[in-house]
Amino acid sequence: MLLAAGAPRIFPPIVTTYLIKLACELPDRCGRSLSTWDCGELARALVRDGVTDSISASSVQRILASQKLRPWRVHHWLSPKVPRDDAFRAAVQNICDLYTRRLERHERVLCLDEKTSLQPRPRTAATRPAKPGNRPVLIEHEYTRAGALNLLAAFDTTTGKVTALVRHRKRQAEFIELLEKIHRETPKSITTIHLVCDNARMHRGKLVRAWIEAHPRFRMHFTPVHCSWMNQIEQWFSILTRKRLRAPNFANIAKLSARLVQYVREWNEIAKPFKWTPESFAKVLDHQAAALPSAA
Repeated sequence: MLLAAGAPRIFPPIVTTYLIKLACELPDRCGRSLSTWDCGELARALVRDGVTDSISASSVQRILASQKLRPWRVHHWLSPKVPRDDAFRAAVQNICDLYTRRLERHERVLCLDEKTSLQPRPRTAATRPAKPGNRPVLIEHEYTRAGALNLLAAFDTTTGKVTALVRHRKRQAEFIELLEKIHRETPKSITTIHLVCDNARMHRGKLVRAWIEAHPRFRMHFTPVHCSWMNQIEQWFSILTRKRLRAPNFANIAKLSARLVQYVREWNEIAKPFKWTPESFAKVLDHQAAALPSAA
């Protein structure tokens, strides 16, 4: 039977079935050294395996599209290393409570973390500003390396203000230095300072634990493993990256440090808290609840 010009070629069911089965296998398991399949590779595999005498990449794409199958797409996921049990739920609920309930006058909630390896990356030619006529900011592609810094920061969930330090190293000593700064700058009328941190070793180290024990108004709250999104400082780091670090071009380490300090100061002049509600945590709690075995 002759096909009209431009009409798609109709393949026997065995070709379609074989193609879908092949697309649902990893190439390595089929003897091919590929990360993922694409339409051209699948077409060659069908011909090589003797399934059909010829088939084009566009025909492969059309068949896969009919099955909503795109084996070239990659989505990263994380196999949980900790159980989504009652302890996980309690940790989530605890942080949700800190973010959403009305704090007492003697309480303060701070979210802490570090943004590491911030590089000056001085450019080999000066950056040019935007100009009329639809010309964007021009940034030289080439840059030189000039060391790196670490930004240690704490975000106040009530005011949105940030307390920060810029240091060459990131250890328990620098973390304690940030805690000391918070301690000095927090009025004595605040008798409970809640600290929300991730599970990094430097936040749980012996020196940090000793410091916390010596300063009883500080209380540590750790986000569950792989739930760094619950730490509000991560939202602020995202803003910092977009507004100040998207195209780093600082003459040296000293200039980078000064600009980071200046950005924090300017942020605090207009700071506002992020709005978190119990619904912000609903998805993770619902997912966790679904993973728990049902009661007998």
